[in-house]
Amino acid sequence: MEAFIKTNEMYLISVICVKASCNDGVVQIQTPVDDKRLICEEEFSKKSNLNQHYQTHGDVKLHSCDVCRKLFSQKSHLTAHYRTHTKEKPFSCDVCPKKYAQKSHLNVHYRTHTNEKPFSCDVCHKEFSRKYDLTVHYRIHTNEKPYACDICHKEFSFKSSFNVHYRTHTNEKPFSCDVCHKEFSQKSILNVHYRTHTNEKPYSCDVCRKEFSRKYDLTVHYRTHTNEKPYSCDVCHKKFSDKSSFNVHYRTHTKEKPHSCDVCHAAFSQKSSLRVHYRIHTNEKPYSCDVCSKRFSQRGSLNQHYQTHKNEKPYYCDICHKEFSHKNSLNEHYRTHTNEKPYCDVCHKEFSFKSYLNVHYRTHTNEKPYSCDVCHKKFSDKSSFNVHYRTHTKEKPHSCD
Repeated sequence: MEAFIKTNEMYLISVICVKASCNDGVVQIQTPVDDKRLICEEEFSKKSNLNQHYQTHGDVKLHSCDVCRKLFSQKSHLTAHYRTHTKEKPFSCDVCPKKYAQKSHLNVHYRTHTNEKPFSCDVCHKEFSRKYDLTVHYRIHTNEKPYACDICHKEFSFKSSFNVHYRTHTNEKPFSCDVCHKEFSQKSILNVHYRTHTNEKPYSCDVCRKEFSRKYDLTVHYRTHTNEKPYSCDVCHKKFSDKSSFNVHYRTHTKEKPHSCDVCHAAFSQKSSLRVHYRIHTNEKPYSCDVCSKRFSQRGSLNQHYQTHKNEKPYYCDICHKEFSHKNSLNEHYRTHTNEKPYCDVCHKEFSFKSYLNVHYRTHTNEKPYSCDVCHKKFSDKSSFNVHYRTHTKEKPHSCD
């Protein structure tokens, strides 16, 4: 049976053999839209019969690709198609080294140099170098969404957006880094990642000349100069310059913790917090003190430790003027003046120190991040672990004076 589909100003005719004994399969014929002679609703069981019938419509010759057997009504179309097999690109740009298989593609590319944009939107008057880009853009005004996901039924205006979305279902990552072999679902993300290897930073701030590998990072950075904060919390009305900071903040209201540890199932509101937590299980300590070589799992812990060498106390209480090396020490001290006690959002128990609250919270999550490497017993806090460990080492550090 044959079917007619209009595509790219051509009619694509597919003929499927209806006989079980036939191995002819499917043939596709492309012909110009204005050639109405093809649309006669005649049906055929074999492609050879279709080919014979096709000649009755006039002096039309079918040109067949000797690689994939695809048929074309014009030899020029066959020639252009054949280059998809040979990878030949005979049309070269005289401005840059880019090459193309078809002259029409070169013409479109050339407009990137001349900045020619012959196609204009009759609604907003935006101009485009390609007719296809105008067609896609026009859907913004018509709200047309021709691409629908057959899994979740979400609709999209652009095929590229649909393809990216669909990979969230298939978990397909077709773009691979040829340096570290990391895989990505989008080519744009691969391009950004690749700059971590090349150290390329093509986006520069015109105020302070700071350079960035991503355009988005430059946009967010620029707001430090303009003080623009476009993201506003509808609960407390606090404003943020970037969406990620806003999302993290908003979870303080919703108590959402979407990032979960696959070892102990502890949940976190930030992915960075999960990464830091995970080092408890791996015992990874990537930050090293260049004075005493002591290692830390968090950069903040290293910075605090480093001040013990300098004996620096940059944080002071504005009530009693006591000085502290660490900001969290100042915060904890400040509560002695305000009588503020951080509380558990599960049982509402109050604590003077946040560290005590963190340890207490593990009684609800049953998290026990400290494991004995001798008997494998686990503990929720480090002090209990240390006391237990001495039962193996027989260490008795406390003596009566």
